[in-house]
Amino acid sequence: MTGVRTARAPSRRPLYGWLAAEALSLTGTRVSMIALPLFVLETTGSATRTGLVALAETLPLVLCKVLGGPFIDRVGARQVAVRCDLASVLVVASVPLLHGAGVLGFPLLLALVAVAGALRGPGDAAKQALMPALAASTGVPMERATGLASTVERTASMLGAGAAGLLVAGFGAARALYVDALSFALSALVLAWATRRMAPPGPTDPRGVETGGAPAVEPLGTLRYLAELREGWDFLRGDRVLLGIAVMVALTNLLDISYATVLMPVWSVDSGSGARALGLVFAVFSGASAIGALTAAAWGSRLPRYRTYLLAFLVCGAPRFVVMALDAPLVAILGVAAAGGLAAGFINPVLGAVIFERIPGPLVGRVSSLTTALAFALMPFGGLVGGLLISAGGLSFAMVACGAAYLLVTMLPAVDPRWREMDGRPSPSAAPDPACL
Repeated sequence: MTGVRTARAPSRRPLYGWLAAEALSLTGTRVSMIALPLFVLETTGSATRTGLVALAETLPLVLCKVLGGPFIDRVGARQVAVRCDLASVLVVASVPLLHGAGVLGFPLLLALVAVAGALRGPGDAAKQALMPALAASTGVPMERATGLASTVERTASMLGAGAAGLLVAGFGAARALYVDALSFALSALVLAWATRRMAPPGPTDPRGVETGGAPAVEPLGTLRYLAELREGWDFLRGDRVLLGIAVMVALTNLLDISYATVLMPVWSVDSGSGARALGLVFAVFSGASAIGALTAAAWGSRLPRYRTYLLAFLVCGAPRFVVMALDAPLVAILGVAAAGGLAAGFINPVLGAVIFERIPGPLVGRVSSLTTALAFALMPFGGLVGGLLISAGGLSFAMVACGAAYLLVTMLPAVDPRWREMDGRPSPSAAPDPACL
């Protein structure tokens, strides 16, 4: 048959390129999450200083994530993501370089990790703000896109954790940080290449209404910036589900950061298990999480979101802390990590779909930045809390306290009816609004 043209399927390159860039960046970040606290412990021997380093990195991360939303919507998520990754290369690489030169004091280390966190905040937020546009332009359902993103995150965490254990053991914690710097460079290159042909939507006025091309929007002065930031906050606080998710996850993130940046590194040192065992525990959890996320990407749209969310947190939360508090053998710790990781894999696909389905396209940068920033708000204090708990009662006491808090926080939504709104889904005919690129 001649003279008949079939419609070409939309190219999946932007989505797959974004996933590849995320995999590179997250792998390096996971290496740094293990290598950096071990580096501080090696050079200072202080759990409290290890917590302070975590605070110095995550506090600017959260603040800049909040403040970066209007710029992401104005400048474009793609531009912000690429530029922040490129700048991060220099900052992260400076830590091992200056340490090797013998000039890296503790105050300078705090300053460098603070700048690294300040760059990661808007950089990570911009990458997440690309998700609705990527799903729309490639024709992939939102739940599947968020499931694939979560699979990549969990897989990168597994590979990064395993690599961190080997790199730290073989080359030292300081040299392992070079991997994080390299990952930022590769991530920026891949993301810039994969998304270069994605056309941004037309300009919008300050309220997010398309103007259809020139003229451009008014300059983003201080008052206009504050007004646009307020618009994002007004929308977030008016949505009970989004605000509830952000607050609940903020509390679990506090405990997760305490676990990952202080409690587990101290366990690896005190127990004599070392960096290899630490990396193995994180790798098993992350590997099982990747399997769970891939399963959620394939069948998550058929599952009841509310019950899946509660069950997943019940399995992946408190048991991790309890098994460590009981000083269980490594094989038991790995078994709990595998079960918890499998359950955890379902959480982010569910949350991601709920969040992006509820945010209008012109507000994606601001509201998604504010949502994740609020979820991250207590993370700067996680390392500090972990260090103080260990100082107050020892490692087992700290594990029990964090595990009990985790169980309480994650099960509270079981008695709050507003969380059942998570099960609501948009009609199949509703097309997602593209985000600013």
